[in-house]
Amino acid sequence: SMPPRPPPSRARNSRGINRRRRPRRRPDFPTPRGMARNKEGLVLLLDVGPSMHRALQEVKNVCTTLLRKKLVFHRSDEVGVVLFGTKETHNDLARELGGYKHVLVKHDIKVVDEETKNALENLPRGTAPGDFLDAIVVGLDMLIKRFGDTKAKQRLCLITDAQHLLRDPPQGTKEDQVDTIADQMKKHDIKMDCIVFRESGVQHNSVMDENDRLLYHFRDRSVAKVVQVDTPTALLGALKTRNVLPVTIFRGDLEVSSTFKIKVWAYKKTSEEKFPTLKKYSDKAPPSDQFASHEVKVDYEYKSILEPDTVVPPDQRIKGYLYGPQVVPISSAEWEAVKFKPEKGVKLLGFADRSSIPRSYFMKDVNSFVPEPGNTKAIVAVSALARAMQEMNKVAILRCVWRQNQANVAFGVLTPNISSVNNVPDSFYFNILPFAEDIRDFPFRSFSSLPPSSQPTEEQQEAADNLVKMLDLAPPGREEILRPDFTPNPMLERFYSYLDLKSKQPDANPPPLDSCLRRITEPDPDVINYRAPLIQNLGKSFELKENPKVKY
Repeated sequence: SMPPRPPPSRARNSRGINRRRRPRRRPDFPTPRGMARNKEGLVLLLDVGPSMHRALQEVKNVCTTLLRKKLVFHRSDEVGVVLFGTKETHNDLARELGGYKHVLVKHDIKVVDEETKNALENLPRGTAPGDFLDAIVVGLDMLIKRFGDTKAKQRLCLITDAQHLLRDPPQGTKEDQVDTIADQMKKHDIKMDCIVFRESGVQHNSVMDENDRLLYHFRDRSVAKVVQVDTPTALLGALKTRNVLPVTIFRGDLEVSSTFKIKVWAYKKTSEEKFPTLKKYSDKAPPSDQFASHEVKVDYEYKSILEPDTVVPPDQRIKGYLYGPQVVPISSAEWEAVKFKPEKGVKLLGFADRSSIPRSYFMKDVNSFVPEPGNTKAIVAVSALARAMQEMNKVAILRCVWRQNQANVAFGVLTPNISSVNNVPDSFYFNILPFAEDIRDFPFRSFSSLPPSSQPTEEQQEAADNLVKMLDLAPPGREEILRPDFTPNPMLERFYSYLDLKSKQPDANPPPLDSCLRRITEPDPDVINYRAPLIQNLGKSFELKENPKVKY
C-alpha cells in the first residue's frame, strides 16, 4: 500500500500540511511497472500569476528545452505539469479535501511525448497570486500516488518569482509547514529544484524576504537546490536539462613519496557537452514492414590493386603509415611491441608557487581529487596537505596515468579546494598542463619597430586600453555577464530546437535565432550602450581611412 502522504488539514482553504494532525492513509495504488531505477519522474511547478506574465515565454522555452532533451536522452522519463496562480482550480487534493485553490494540473505524470510538450504551448495568464507551497504539496502528492515506494528518481522543479504573500496555515507557522513537507520529501527521496526569477530592478520587500527564507529553508533541510536569476538568458540556463552521474576516472594512491600514499578518487569536475551521436536512417523500407529498423549500416571491403575483384580478408591486411612519399607497413604485433605502456598511478613530482603557473596554461577539462569516502586517514591527510598548500600559496605538479597501459601520460597542476561546508571534506582541483609541443608562439610585430610617425600617441593608447577593459564580462562594481552556471550552449540549444522542428516538418528551414540565444552570440546592447562614450572616443582618437583594393 501507499505510505501516508503529507498529513492534510480538513479546514477549508487549508494547505493540508499540519504537523499536529494525525496523517490519513491513502487507498492502495498499484506499483508502476517498468520504471527502472535510472529513470526519472518529474513534476514541473510553474507560476503563471500576474507578476510572471512577462516571463511566461521564457518559462515555456526552458521547459520545452528540457522536454526536447528528454525525448533524445531519456525517452522513458515521466513528466507532469502543474500551474499555480490560475483562475481555475483542478487537482486531486482540492476535490478530496478542499482548499488548494488556483492550482491546476495541466498534465498528469506520463511518459514524455508530444502531448507533454503541447501542455506548455499556451500557458494561461493567471489572475490569482501564486502560492508555491500549495503547488509543492500538489506535486508531491502526484509523485507519491504515481511511484509510491519504488526506487525511481523523483524530482520537483519550481519556477516562480516568489513575490506574493503566502496564506497563513490554520495551525503552526509557515516554517513548520516547510518542515513537514521536507520530512515527506526525505521519506520518499524526492528532490526539488527552485528557480526564482526576478528581473533586475525589482525592489525587494518583506514578502519576498519571507518567501526566500522559506525556500532556503528547503535547501537547509537538504531536499532542494535554490538559484536566483534576473535575466531570460540566465533562466534558460538555470534548469539543468541533463543529469550526468559522476563517474570516477581514477581510484588509487596519490603517491606523495615512496612511504607516504593517500587513497583518493578522481572525478571529472567539468566536461564538454558534445552533440549527440547521429546515425543514418533510410525511409526506403516498405511501409508494410513493421519490424524495419530503418538504420543504415556501412560495410567496408578491401580489394587488391592487382586483383580488383578479389576481397582481401582481415588476416591478410596490414596497416601502412605514410613517411614522406613512402608507405611503411607496421603489423599489429610490431605496433604492440613499440607501444608505450605506463603503469597506472598518480605521483607527486614537486611543489611550485601558485603565481608561477598562470591560468592560461590550463587545458582540457577540470578534474576533482577527493579522499576515499569513509577513509578517515585519507580525509585527514588530504585536508592537512590542502590547507598547508593554501597557507603557503603553493600548488602541486602531478604525473597521472588513469588506467593501466593507457597510451598517454597526463601532467598537471593540483590546486587546493578548502571546503566551507560542514561534513564536506577538503579536496583538490586538477588541471592538465601543456607539453612543449602544445605551446604555440604568436610573434606579433612590436610598435617599437615602427617609425616615430607610426607610433601610437598616449591618447590613442589610452583609448585602446579602455576598449579592452570594456570587454570584461565581470567588470568591477557590476554583476558578471553570462555567468557560466546559468549560460546554455547556444549551438546545442539551437540544434535541439531545430531537431524538434524537423520532426514535425521534414522540409523546414532553420528558424531565426531566439532572442535569448542572440544575447549570448551577439554583443550585449546594454554593455554597448553603457560604454558608448568609450567607443566614440576610440573612433575620434584614430584617423579612419578607406583601404582601397589593389588591382593586379
